[in-house]
Amino acid sequence: MPLNSYSAFAKNLMSNATGFKPQRLTPQVLKTEVLSGLTVALALVPEAVAFAFVAGVHPLVGLYAAFMVGLITALIGGRPGMISGATGALAVVMVSLVAEHGVEYLFATVVLMGILQILAGVFRLGKFIRLVPHAVMLGFVNGLAIVIFLAQLSQFQVPGSADAAGHGMSNGQWLSGMPLVIMLGLVGLTMAIIWALPKLTNAVPAPLAGIAIVAGIVIAFGIDVPRVGDMAAIKGGLPAFHIPMVPINLETLEIIVPYALILAAIGLIESLLTLNLVGQMTDQRGGASQECIAQGIANTVTGFFGGMGGCAMIGQSMINVKSGGRTRLAGIAAALFLLSFILFASPLIEQIPLAALVGVMFMVVIGTFAWNTFRIMRVSTKFATFVTILVTVVTVLEDLAIAVVVGVIVSALQYAWVNATRISARAYTTPEGAKVYQVAGPLFFGSAAGFTELFDPVKDPSLVIIDFADSRVADQSALSAIEGLATKYKENGKEIQLRHLSHDCTKLLGQTGLIIVESDDDPDYQIAADYSVNTGLFGEGH
Repeated sequence: MPLNSYSAFAKNLMSNATGFKPQRLTPQVLKTEVLSGLTVALALVPEAVAFAFVAGVHPLVGLYAAFMVGLITALIGGRPGMISGATGALAVVMVSLVAEHGVEYLFATVVLMGILQILAGVFRLGKFIRLVPHAVMLGFVNGLAIVIFLAQLSQFQVPGSADAAGHGMSNGQWLSGMPLVIMLGLVGLTMAIIWALPKLTNAVPAPLAGIAIVAGIVIAFGIDVPRVGDMAAIKGGLPAFHIPMVPINLETLEIIVPYALILAAIGLIESLLTLNLVGQMTDQRGGASQECIAQGIANTVTGFFGGMGGCAMIGQSMINVKSGGRTRLAGIAAALFLLSFILFASPLIEQIPLAALVGVMFMVVIGTFAWNTFRIMRVSTKFATFVTILVTVVTVLEDLAIAVVVGVIVSALQYAWVNATRISARAYTTPEGAKVYQVAGPLFFGSAAGFTELFDPVKDPSLVIIDFADSRVADQSALSAIEGLATKYKENGKEIQLRHLSHDCTKLLGQTGLIIVESDDDPDYQIAADYSVNTGLFGEGH
């Protein structure tokens, strides 16, 4: 490749289409990105294997997903620095599908999941992640940190004998005595290295140094501790193209569509929240739609190559960012290193003690948990504190996506309730005998009933003027409330005039025959939709 072409390729590779400033491809940057990718790849192995166990599939199905999803999203994703792969949030949904219908249905579901995510990106649905309140984000981060911590505790159990497929399994008994002391000592040593090394040098990512030093000690002294190879053999070949072996009929769609919808939603929610979190750490913005499309393409391809699908991984993304990975090269390197482990280096990788990887993940937990939450709780509202705790608890007990949806719904209901109580009106009578109501506050579905209660069609004079200068008509319920109020005044033989409505409200309500006084200072905003066209709300008979 000519030098100019290579430079252009490298610049594009390391840039972010959403405004991330490209870095020069210096030897120092290259070294940092590659070493960061190696660190991430080492941490990906036990995670991918563990999530494959959860889903009930062969470990290579998880490893292939981590490689392919990680590589594709690193190349075309919306945020350089993010790491994607097989995740537990998706695995827990897949387990019942695999148990009832087999792995081939899983591959078909992953393909459909990817198509749905591509459509979400094309229709720019990722922008709705902006609706997630800060209190929900805090709960998401803290809950996920706790989940990552709890997931590591299984490594402190005694490995059992291999199952029929050759998977090393835990027998459910906790380590005790000297084995536990050694395990805790190695975990603590790894954490100490990661904490202390950056104070001395940044030549090597601290997590990588921690893994290398602890692994060297264990191998050199023959210390008997659980290792990666105790979980499963990770040796395999290149992933091969494979069309899912399922009947192409309506019955198959009835099986896979519900799972695909759930998996697509969970994958996008976790990916977009991780995108926001990484963006805050690296000062980047945008990229939500691009990330949806990238995740969709990655999962579609993965389904055709025998992978279990995946999404963004907050733990590995934190490892990458804190190891210095800021560009697409780190994610690409991580995926390629992972593939090389599968093809060539499995005997060496299987010798890495799990204690070293647990130590890395414990440091991720410490770095991920938003410790300022306790300070924020002291100064924030009681409701914000409640939402943060609620999302944290639901994330730990149920699922990330469910927790975020619950948090957003609860926050939206509280916001609607608060705004519903803000509707009010100041009334006075003009010298001519007309009664004027000056409405203040938003008029929408939540305040429509309260708005109607502000008026007295029976006792009011023959001419009533409603002034909306300090209000805002927001939706169909608001328009319906205005029309219903006008009907009551008309039934009592009284005239009603509306003032300071927006132009689109004037157009819609004008179809009802109401008297609307227009002026130059009418507000200019739009309600949610043109209900006269879409719903026939103001058609004949009103």
